[in-house]
Amino acid sequence: MNPEELKTYLDRVITNNLKISTMIWGAPGIGKSSIVKQIALAHQLEFIDLRLSQLAPTDLRGLPVAENGVSKWFPPEFLPQQGQGILFLDEINMAPPAMQGMAQQLILDRRVGGYVVPEGWFVWAAGNRKEDRAGVFDMPAPLANRFLHLQVEPDFESFKAYALAQGVHEQIIAFISFRPSLLYKVDLQQPAWCSPRSWMMASSLHYSGLDLAPAIGIAASAEFQAFTLMYRMLPDLTPIFEGKGSDISFPLEPSARYATAIGLTVHAAGDVQRAYHAFQWLSQVATAEWVQLFVADLCGLMRSRGQLGAFAALIAKDPAIQKFLQDYRQLVAM
Repeated sequence: MNPEELKTYLDRVITNNLKISTMIWGAPGIGKSSIVKQIALAHQLEFIDLRLSQLAPTDLRGLPVAENGVSKWFPPEFLPQQGQGILFLDEINMAPPAMQGMAQQLILDRRVGGYVVPEGWFVWAAGNRKEDRAGVFDMPAPLANRFLHLQVEPDFESFKAYALAQGVHEQIIAFISFRPSLLYKVDLQQPAWCSPRSWMMASSLHYSGLDLAPAIGIAASAEFQAFTLMYRMLPDLTPIFEGKGSDISFPLEPSARYATAIGLTVHAAGDVQRAYHAFQWLSQVATAEWVQLFVADLCGLMRSRGQLGAFAALIAKDPAIQKFLQDYRQLVAM
């Protein structure tokens, strides 16, 4: 499944209060832990992220303390004591077998030593696969059989929607739109390589005017630098947002078209009037697939900001846009 499908699945697990331990499998850097954190925030749940590969069995079970001649285990402070939330056991299969055995008690019995997981908490886990060349241990069959197993793969559309919402630099989004195969590309000869996680880091570097190679590798960084030079060819978007773009033509070069569509989306999403003028201009100068690309991205952003209703009401009053939408629906139906 892709990240959006994973979010939908996990959302339903919580909505139906299914306290079934869930294991998320996927390549490193594709956002597994980030997705779980988003789900927790969406449902107003606490979120505890435990990296089991960094813990020892005694860290999880706690310390023995003598009390009235009997040894009792005092649980660690990082385990939840009350409330509702998600206890997320990340990198579970990078932990050594002894640690996985300790985690098995937490997953199967919802307890370890004298500690009991509160009723309102979900216990989920995540790990990388052997084929991803991650340093993982085999998961014992009894432990694996206690989980639901969900496989997630990197997906460009899911990443783009997330990147737009998070304010990732528009040139980063435009570049990956033009070169989606570079969203996730492992380079075994380099320590830095392309993944959704490294592109998020690259965005921060680009905002700061720094080289992207330390995040995404030398080859991808060189391609990106060449792409940014193309931005000089882009039309000035300001007149378009003001409804004065009738003399501006849509670029011919594909990379410039992606950059223009993404630029319109990023700069129009915060203002309904600007978004309307951008839609109006693009529907006059571009073919349907480019308008569809723009509208799909724009509507996703505006929906998250509660602006979609006002935008829909505005374009409903424009006969030219309505005719374009009608022609497009007829074209798709053919």
